[in-house]
Amino acid sequence: MMETVWKGYIVLDSDGSLFIQSPFTLDEKIVYGPDSDSTTMSIAGIQYLLSQGHDIGSIHLPPSVDAEVVYISTKVDSPTRNEDISRDETVWQIMDGDEATLLLTNQLQEEFDFVASSSTVEIDEDLYLDIQKAWATECSELHVSQGAYVSQAQYNEAISARLSLTSQRHQGETIWPPRQMDFNGIRMAKESETLSGSALVESWTKLSAAGAPSEFSLRAPILGGIQTVLVRFEEGPRGVFLICDDEDYTPKIGDSIGFSVRRIYAQEGFIRYGMKAIPIRE
Repeated sequence: MMETVWKGYIVLDSDGSLFIQSPFTLDEKIVYGPDSDSTTMSIAGIQYLLSQGHDIGSIHLPPSVDAEVVYISTKVDSPTRNEDISRDETVWQIMDGDEATLLLTNQLQEEFDFVASSSTVEIDEDLYLDIQKAWATECSELHVSQGAYVSQAQYNEAISARLSLTSQRHQGETIWPPRQMDFNGIRMAKESETLSGSALVESWTKLSAAGAPSEFSLRAPILGGIQTVLVRFEEGPRGVFLICDDEDYTPKIGDSIGFSVRRIYAQEGFIRYGMKAIPIRE
C-alpha cells in the first residue's frame, strides 16, 4: 500500500482502490480542514486515479457530494447528475464514512484493506468550531453578503473554466480565463485546452481581516486574514488565486504552485467552489 500527500489530502493507494482522508484530527476523529468537504476531497481522489491511468467514465457518488461540481472539475459524470447514465453499468463508486474519509473503488473489487494514516495533525479546536459555525451561517439562505453579488447563473457560466483551468487559443495566444470577444470585438473560439497544473508565483499579498472582501467577513477574522498569489502559467496566462485555508505557507516569488478545488464562499445557500493555490513541496 502506497501513502502520499495529494492536493492537501492523504491518499492510500492499494491495487486500484483509493482511501483518501483529511490530514486533520480533533479528539482522535478525522475532520475536514477549513475549506474542504466531501465534494472537494472526491474531486482530488478522482483526479489522483485519473493521473494513475485509470479509465473512469462515470462514478456513483454519495448524497453529500455535489455531482455537478465533480463533473465540471474532472469530466467524470455520474447517474446522480445524468439520468442517461446506467446505474448498472457504472462500476466505480465513492463511499463516505462518519469521519472525513472516502473510499474510491471499482465495484468489481470485493475486498478492501485500508487503515487510516497516522500522519495527521491535531487541528486547533477553537479554529475548527469557529470555522464550522461561520460556514453554517454563510450557507444559510438568510445570509446576505454585502459584497459583489454573483447569481447562481453567473457562477455556473464562469465556473467551468475556473474549476478545470480550460483556456482558449486566439491569434497565437493562450487566453485564460476565457472571453467571448477580444479587444477588437471579434468573437473568440470556445475554450479547448487545459492549462498545466502548476504555475510560478510572481507576486502575493495578504489582506487583513478588516480589509478582506465581505464574502469572507465571517471567516477572515478566524483565519487571520486572506492570502492570495498572482501566478504565471507555463502557457503564459496569469491569474490570482486564494491560498488553501489549511496551508501554513508564506509565498515567495518563484515558488511552484499547484491547485486544488476548495470551497470559496457561499451565497443564496449555495457553496461556490473554485481553484485555490497550494504549494508544491519537494
